[in-house]
Amino acid sequence: MDKNADRGTGDFDVADATSSSWLADAWAATSDRSRAVFLARCQGNTLQEIGDTHGFTREYARQLLTGVARHVRDRADEAIPDWRERLMAAHIDIAIRRHELAEAIEVGDHVAIKILAEAAGLRPPRTWAGDLDGWWTNSPDNLAALLATIVRAAPITSEMLAALVADHQVPDGLPIERLLADDRSPLIREPDGNWLRRRARKRDAAYLWLLDQGEPHRIERVAVEVGTGSPRALAESLRRDERFAHIRPDGLWGLAEWPGLDATKYRGAVEVVVDLVTRFGPIAKNDLFVKAVQIYPVSRWRLEQCLSIDQLGETVGGSIDLIARGAKPIETPEPRKPDNMIGNDGGSAYGVRLTVDMDMLRGSGIIVSAWLTWQLGLRRAPMSMIFDTDDLAVPLVIRRNTSGAQITALRTFVSNQGMVLGCEVAVVLLVESRTAHLHHACAVDTCPARTREDSVVPADRPPMGATSHPT
Repeated sequence: MDKNADRGTGDFDVADATSSSWLADAWAATSDRSRAVFLARCQGNTLQEIGDTHGFTREYARQLLTGVARHVRDRADEAIPDWRERLMAAHIDIAIRRHELAEAIEVGDHVAIKILAEAAGLRPPRTWAGDLDGWWTNSPDNLAALLATIVRAAPITSEMLAALVADHQVPDGLPIERLLADDRSPLIREPDGNWLRRRARKRDAAYLWLLDQGEPHRIERVAVEVGTGSPRALAESLRRDERFAHIRPDGLWGLAEWPGLDATKYRGAVEVVVDLVTRFGPIAKNDLFVKAVQIYPVSRWRLEQCLSIDQLGETVGGSIDLIARGAKPIETPEPRKPDNMIGNDGGSAYGVRLTVDMDMLRGSGIIVSAWLTWQLGLRRAPMSMIFDTDDLAVPLVIRRNTSGAQITALRTFVSNQGMVLGCEVAVVLLVESRTAHLHHACAVDTCPARTREDSVVPADRPPMGATSHPT
């Protein structure tokens, strides 16, 4: 903690010019060694460190400290018999500075006030950054409770913080902002003066920005304002935070506390469909879709996708109900095979050719045709199949979602191969062994990575080892 918190002169200044004679005399009557040990202890040195510095044992250092404290207390008893009562009567609900304690017993500020404060039962306030030097209280946990109140109020602007401090009658000079900015604090201060929670920094920044705007905005705009490069990741984070409201069908984001928003409690169309079937099923598909659109505007095509989840099925009469209530899974027809996929006659091997895009470079899952997952038997959502590979540090995962199929974990391979936007990746899946093989599939003379290298690398550099592996 800041050793110079008290009156700006430091907790270890011995006395000022107005110190009463009895306290100054009591201090002067102790030995130079005792005073040096006491000051070193005030500065946070251990008894062992003090003893090592002065060439004596830690026990002897403790004895010297005890002697100084006893001597000062005895002189105080002689000069001001009720000094303990005066110190405890001072207004110290949260904390009081040392010089104010000195005033309570009509002496000038002096480092020896520490001895009297401790003897009266006062302690430094406790915080997450340790004890607050230069301040005293009869309730050491009150300051920590105030800091916890501020954290619960976060995110807050500097103006909100000032108002909160005033409401709690925080004493002038108490370093609230310094404590909040400590590395051990749950909060962090932004350059604009706002205080955000470390573990919810982007969400808190989004909250304060929307609060300042006073109207909903698209997630792409919010992402720019809070400094995150992934609007999709931010949207997913906001969905899990009850402070935010996703407004359909416009797709805007606002604050749940705003009145009159056409917001929804649902995080997506799947939750809507499952909730309706749970409440009303078995229900005809058309009736289900009508009810769904009334509370969550979304396309019929998207609602059709939702029927592929592993919770829903079809009854004998053709209605939609929960599989848990006896409905049978809905059979989906085979999707049309896309041009970038191929499979052998026995269904034991499949190939996929992909073009490197920003999602692949960022490490996001790559959306591919559901023909692949249909062929692999992943016909419900969510379902997945894992393939081991020597080319990646983690397995390759093929996943069936409601909106399509997805391949994950290609970023490492692309990076290791020095691939760039526009390069081609070939993925060969061997079903029986559950293994995958990856190839940099660009032709040497048309590879975007090679073209970039040729523009900056000397001509005598050996050619890169890209080979063509059509699927």
